[in-house]
Amino acid sequence: MEEVKKVPRRIAQTLISSLKGGVVPRIGLPYITVGRRREVEALLKDIEMIEEGGASFRFIVGKYGAGKSFLLQSIRNYAMDRDMVVVDADLSPERRLQGSGGQGLATYRELIGNMSVKTKPEGGALTIVLDRWIQTVQSEVASGEGISPDDPSFEEKTEQRIYGVIRSMNDMVHGFDFARVISLYYKAYVNDDDDTRAKAIRWLRGEYSTKSEAKADLGVTSYISDDDWYEYLKLFAGFFRKAGYKGMLVFVDELVNIYKVPNSITRQYNYEKILTMYNDAMQGKAHFIGTVMCGTPQAIEDSRRGVYSYEALRSRLSEGKFATAGVQDLLAPVIKLEPLTAEEMLVLTEKLANIHSGLYGYEDILSESDLADFIRIEYGRIGADTSITPREVIRDFIELLDIIYQNPGMKPADLLGSERFSYAKPEIGSGDSMPSDDMFAEFKL
Repeated sequence: MEEVKKVPRRIAQTLISSLKGGVVPRIGLPYITVGRRREVEALLKDIEMIEEGGASFRFIVGKYGAGKSFLLQSIRNYAMDRDMVVVDADLSPERRLQGSGGQGLATYRELIGNMSVKTKPEGGALTIVLDRWIQTVQSEVASGEGISPDDPSFEEKTEQRIYGVIRSMNDMVHGFDFARVISLYYKAYVNDDDDTRAKAIRWLRGEYSTKSEAKADLGVTSYISDDDWYEYLKLFAGFFRKAGYKGMLVFVDELVNIYKVPNSITRQYNYEKILTMYNDAMQGKAHFIGTVMCGTPQAIEDSRRGVYSYEALRSRLSEGKFATAGVQDLLAPVIKLEPLTAEEMLVLTEKLANIHSGLYGYEDILSESDLADFIRIEYGRIGADTSITPREVIRDFIELLDIIYQNPGMKPADLLGSERFSYAKPEIGSGDSMPSDDMFAEFKL
């Protein structure tokens, strides 16, 4: 095997634990990334467009365990490295895009709660972003205009710059009240008024539920509601750009939870919200913002309950006449994830074997032929060429590593050749009903 860069133990532990549990780790992805080059390149072009003032909207479609969340997390990390603000949320029965019980607002709160930037990738970055903006303006006044913070004109010059940003948002939908709350936050920051800062953050997080409460606390006549929360995401995107960031990416996973809603009218309202967001991006009504939504093929393509049950979306999103299996238009709004190849999964197992041995401090116990045998067996299952997912293969492989590590006397071949692992397939090397050896001849480890 080729020498692999050593992974820090903290990251190695997170990677192995997360992958064995079937979830995508939030750190360490570059150590295990394989494949998806074309999909990543397509999404990175979206980021470039957002940085230039445009907007984008994408659907990532794939089966459970196909790598949708992994791809999202990879793009999320890249966007933060490019100094973008990212927000993400998984839909659930309590979180949708629209709902009579405040489910849309619950999604907005989840998005804002998970706000992340490069210096705080784990979420909860709203106050950090606001404070950084204020501190940056103060530094620019001090260095650019040569004014000391002790100078009586320092505060005046800082306010001029702050309010210049705020005033530019007044013409946007709900921009006046949004700008007022940002202004109140700035004043509270300067005056060490923690109570007013907390109230401003509450409002920005969508935690006010009545106009009277918002007016009493902050003097604004509106609050973020289930109907208009998306308008505030667009306001945030514009504000972040003026605050020094490159733009904003919005990630929404688990669209299947809209597909599962039993009431057809409720589903249609949710799809109408998607249509609004999509149209805003495509028609130039939104700026410095990109949205990526993930779902299973059924959640997207089912004509009775899925996204395509809403005719206005189906006509915009369905594939044209020239896309075929293995040949898709990655500039289209919908990106369908093709299964990772056996060759790509072999490279991934090598990476995981090195991480596992580094984490637990032992010499590699699987040879090149052991890895090839493992992949041959996994991909030899009936229907594996179309149904097997990376999640299944990864979980099997980590379990294999764990068992062999904990049982030093056990040989890899003992497990690989067992009836339980091979699902009663022929023995390793027999060739019957298994992928041919030619398939593995060009593997480079």
